[in-house]
Amino acid sequence: MEALNDFLDVLINSEKLIRAGGFALLILIIYLETGVFFGFIFAGDSLLFSAGILCGTAILKIPFLGLLFALTGAAIAGSLTGYYSGKVIGKRLFTRDDSWFFKKRYLEKSRIFYGKYGGISLIAGRFIWIVRTFVPILAGTTDMSFRKFNLFNVAGAFLWVWTIVPLGYLAGRLIPKASDHILWFVFLITLIALAILIRGIYKVVRLK
Repeated sequence: MEALNDFLDVLINSEKLIRAGGFALLILIIYLETGVFFGFIFAGDSLLFSAGILCGTAILKIPFLGLLFALTGAAIAGSLTGYYSGKVIGKRLFTRDDSWFFKKRYLEKSRIFYGKYGGISLIAGRFIWIVRTFVPILAGTTDMSFRKFNLFNVAGAFLWVWTIVPLGYLAGRLIPKASDHILWFVFLITLIALAILIRGIYKVVRLK
């Protein structure tokens, strides 16, 4: 039981997750969270911000630009995976039974968000938890052209990564012992992400 608790603690703690798994695990999680349907269980915003702080304090020994491009590549690749999985199995998700981690309401809210904003949802949705996971799948399900999808996909990935990671990096560089207070920074960025999520849900509910 103690081992399970330790595992869950690492799983939900962005800093511990990065420290435990390193750069490779960070890239893998961002890839999963941005297009694989079960990836929404990870907090991508917090991970990006934590990675920025750890890079800024030299705990994560990766060149800053290298970190940005690697994370952007992972975000683009994740959404491409979601897009193609949407073409193949996307419609089946709407008939999938609910489970402890998958709820059809997540997909439905993302569908409404995508229906209202279209391709722009691939950019704006990057900043909304759950939506950024399912919108690429929906784009594939609705047969959005690859060229159009990739334009929004690349733009959204750069905007998402190159906004949040540099904020964490600056905090790591400018604030003494920022890594000692990383939970507070992550808490703040989580609140901002939640505010965006709540606003997005509110708009979705108004559409019904």
